[in-house]
Amino acid sequence: MTHPRYTDLANALPSTVPFVGPETQERARGRSFDARLGANESGFGPSPAAIRAIGEAARGAWMYGDPEMHDLRRALANHLGVEPDAVIAGEGIDGLLGYIARLLVSPGDAVVTSDGAYPTFNFHVAGFGGVLHKVPYRDDAEDPEALVAKAAEVGAKMVYLANPDNPMGSFHGAERLAAMRAALPGGCLLVLDEAYVEFAPEDDLLPLDPSDEGVIRLRTFSKAYGLAGLRVGYAVGHPELIRAFDKIRNHFGLGRVAQAGALAALADTAHLARVQGEVEAARRRIAGIAEANGLLPLPSATNFVALDCGGGAVRAKALVAELGRRGVFVRMPFAAPQDRCIRISAAPEADLAVLERVLPQAIAAIG
Repeated sequence: MTHPRYTDLANALPSTVPFVGPETQERARGRSFDARLGANESGFGPSPAAIRAIGEAARGAWMYGDPEMHDLRRALANHLGVEPDAVIAGEGIDGLLGYIARLLVSPGDAVVTSDGAYPTFNFHVAGFGGVLHKVPYRDDAEDPEALVAKAAEVGAKMVYLANPDNPMGSFHGAERLAAMRAALPGGCLLVLDEAYVEFAPEDDLLPLDPSDEGVIRLRTFSKAYGLAGLRVGYAVGHPELIRAFDKIRNHFGLGRVAQAGALAALADTAHLARVQGEVEAARRRIAGIAEANGLLPLPSATNFVALDCGGGAVRAKALVAELGRRGVFVRMPFAAPQDRCIRISAAPEADLAVLERVLPQAIAAIG
């Protein structure tokens, strides 16, 4: 029989994806969720200016997007106070993580991450044959010192750290991250995922320094800017590393409509400020709902709140399932001991009112 001759690596990989989408779950249950609170999207929506720009750009959707992303890269550089040659844009942080893995990971190369951290990074590393070495969280937060120690132990090419963290919402300030960067062994790249940076304390962020060859910073328009459906992310790093992306990236991967929407969203600073305020209020609302039902909200520097359910992973998993049956889509961490929690995205009041009504029913159902 004739069939594709897959590589040995592809044959060895499991048929899996990092996340099961809410649409998949909706098809299985035969109806839509009443409240979509599991993917950390922005239910507050994109900037009206971005919506207008997307509509206008749609008329030109017959054309490919600018492969150099000239206007977007320059706007980002101006926004960040760096040079354009230190910025690359791509198909969300997930896409950029894939490019980083392709650039740096050969079969057998050591890569370090936290056990239970964002799984798409692991997905890409495994796809290129890298060997993942994991360290546990400490006090429900990623552990920079343990990551550094493991990197030195295994001779890692890369260390991945999400800050603020997904799935727990924790945050490390500039001083601790600077110490981590200084302690990393030579030749080890710090991949700093800052998807939620717009919700973190602005005065305690590690300063951007594109002259540092050992760090790449990843950010996105999917969270605070409300453009998850367009898949626009960007990276800031040393110009030589940024230029290396051109060797392997999909040069037409970021379409014309996505570039136009991101440009307009970036310019609408008033909308961003409104969303940041809405998220802060929603985090307080989620915490209040949780406490009223005997759950413990953890501190968050993101657009979601992790809730300690008590009783470990079995109880948390049962609560996720019961909420889903009642029309509320949520997710949970997947590694112990963080898997005792569920994670609730910040959302408009109408969605949180559904959560407030359904949560006590779900808790009662699981006993």
